Parts: sequence; structure tokens; C-alpha cells
Amino acid sequence: MSDKRDLLILGGGLVGMTLAIAAAKKGISSHVVDRADPAELTAEGFDGRASAISTASWNLFRNIDIADALEPFGCPIASIAVTDGMKPGRIDFQPEEHEGTLGRMFPNRRLRLALFEAAQGEDLISYRPKTNVLTRHRGDHGVTAMLADETVLEASLMVGAEGRLSPTREEAGITMAHWDYSHRAMIVGLTHSKPHENVAWEIFYPAGPFALLPLLDDEDGSHRSALVWTVAEKDAAGVLAMPRSMFRAEVAKRMHGVLGEIELQGDISAYPLSFQHTVQITGDRLALVGDAAHGMHPIAGQGLNLGLRDVGALVEVMSEAARLGLDFGDAQMLARYQKWRALDSLMVMGATDGLTRLFGIPGKLPSAIRRLGMGMVQRTPPLKRWFMDEARGVSGEVPELLKG
Repeated sequence: MSDKRDLLILGGGLVGMTLAIAAAKKGISSHVVDRADPAELTAEGFDGRASAISTASWNLFRNIDIADALEPFGCPIASIAVTDGMKPGRIDFQPEEHEGTLGRMFPNRRLRLALFEAAQGEDLISYRPKTNVLTRHRGDHGVTAMLADETVLEASLMVGAEGRLSPTREEAGITMAHWDYSHRAMIVGLTHSKPHENVAWEIFYPAGPFALLPLLDDEDGSHRSALVWTVAEKDAAGVLAMPRSMFRAEVAKRMHGVLGEIELQGDISAYPLSFQHTVQITGDRLALVGDAAHGMHPIAGQGLNLGLRDVGALVEVMSEAARLGLDFGDAQMLARYQKWRALDSLMVMGATDGLTRLFGIPGKLPSAIRRLGMGMVQRTPPLKRWFMDEARGVSGEVPELLKG
């Protein structure tokens, strides 16, 4: 018997699974197909990365009923300190007390656990992990995917959510602007003697950004943060080959003692950094979300949040289509999603790319000019407010699911 659903979501990562849950809350059914094994993805030590969840993204989690499961594991970001190599002239972004935090830091493992648990409780989600897709087809009246076991899944709309190397996007012939930053992000947990006081540090060096992101204290009371240290690709192998004591010393040197004495916690992982963006995020009965549509530098921690805004926008246009009795593959519905998301994502990514290049210019004069500009932002409340609203995801046309 055919099990045709509304959505065929190819990719069950953080963005794809959030989309399935958000859609289910609106009565929209989905197949979710993913190659990965959820047991591996949620295993201790599999992924040391943590994600900054903006105010708007947290509203989304509240509205799809997973916030309560996540709350105990999130560390609030009370303020963000931005500095050019720890020289005078930094910017401190701190919202008013009634506005809450700038966001929350969560280990990726905890986000996955909460999403998988929520999906298991939704009858409108058919989740197929550890599954490869052999063929995809988009026709006039629906979409299909044949799986490795020759099962054929049917739906009205196909969603590419497989990440940067999305085969769905490639098969659709959607081209991307792409360039390699020739940098690699070194990611590791830190314990430190001083409390972080819920401050996220973004320290810019000519070689690349150096971010310290607050995490909850360990059970034994140890203070913790996540480090994202960007190094040039040509230096990456040497940095990874360092003895841990030498790596720790290099990290401590760049921290200037802001968190006191430090120790490394867990394994060091490394990820290449690149920019990729497709102006077209839709096709015939096709929508792209998350990194399948746009991959950016982690400098501002906005990559996942951008994908969650895709989720909110797509669910909203689908809900409107359902209210009007339209098919979920309707061209006008997809055109609205395209128009809504293309400009917003391009602006966020353009700003991130510009910051990466601006702070990468070496020399005393460029540094002095940057710090002069940062000082002007620090002394101009409306400008600081604009930057904070952008970071919190509450500026522009915000999808209903991302509103408080």
C-alpha cells in the first residue's frame, strides 16, 4: 500500500529533522531519509561541536515543543565581546535585562537527542536512518525516491537537506557560488579556572578568528567553554600534530588570560572552511534548506540559525498553501519561499564573509582603522542594537514559528 506523504526530506540532520517536526506540528506529513546512524551521531565523543542557538531559533524550539527537553543543557549567552587581537577598542554586545539573552550554547549531541526523541513521538514523521537513496524523480504530480532496498517513497515536495555536498542539489543542476577560505577550524572543549560569566569572546587575529563560547559547568564544578580556533590551511597539519601541551600553550597565548588557567577537554577536531551560496533555492517540486542552500564561515555562529530560519519560512508558506487548498509543489508557494529566504541568507552570508576578510588584513594601520570603527559602534547605541537584533535573528521578516 502506498504511503504518499506531503514532504520527502532527504537529510535528517539538525535542520532536516527540525523541519519534519515543525511541519508535523502544522499537520504536514513527511518521509525523512538519512544515511547516518542516529546511535553514532548521539554517542558520547562523536562530535565535540557546540552550536549557538539565537533568540529566534529558541522561539522555534519552544513553538515545536522541544525547548523543555533542551533547557537543562543550554548555557545562556549574556554578552558578546568582540576584539581585534585583544587590543583596546573592543565592542561589548549586551541586551537590556528585559530582552533576555543573546542566545544559548548547546552541544550538538544534545540537540540531536532532543530532535530524535521528538520525531519518534510524531506519527506524521516516517524516519528512515542508515538508508541510501538510489534515484530521485520530480514529476508534474509528485516526487519519488528509490531507496537501496528498492522501496519507493512518494510525496508532493522534495526537500534537499543533506548539507554542503547535497546530491539532491547537484542532481537538480543548481549551481553555487563557492570559494575556499584556505582555513581550517580547530574545535575542542576547554576547562578553565575563571568563570566565563556567560560571555562569548570573538577575538580576531590576521590568521583567522578565535572564538571562546560559554558552556555549562561540568558536574564537578569545572568551568567550561568551547574553542573554535581558525588557522591557515597550510598550518593546519602542523597544529594538529602538536603535542597537547604545546597546543594548549598556543591557545593560552591567544586568550591573554581572560579565562585563567586552561586545560583541553576531549579530542581536537578540524573542519575545512568555505563559502557556498546558491541564489536559486527552489526548483520544480524542490526546496533546499540549511547548508544544502548556503554554507558559511562560522565566524558569527549563524550557520545553523540561518537553516532554522529556512525551516520557519518553508513551513509558513506550506501552511498558507494548505489553507488555500494548493498543492505543496505549487510554483507560487515555492516562489514565495525563494523570495523570502534568498535575500536574507545572502545578506547574512555577505556580512560574515566581509568580516572575515576585513579582519584578515594584517598590519598596524588596518588594525588601527578597525579598532576606530569598533569604537564608533561601541559608542552608537542604535548601531549596536541593529547588530544585536541581527545576531538574535529578530530583524527583518521573521517567520511566525520564530517569534516569541
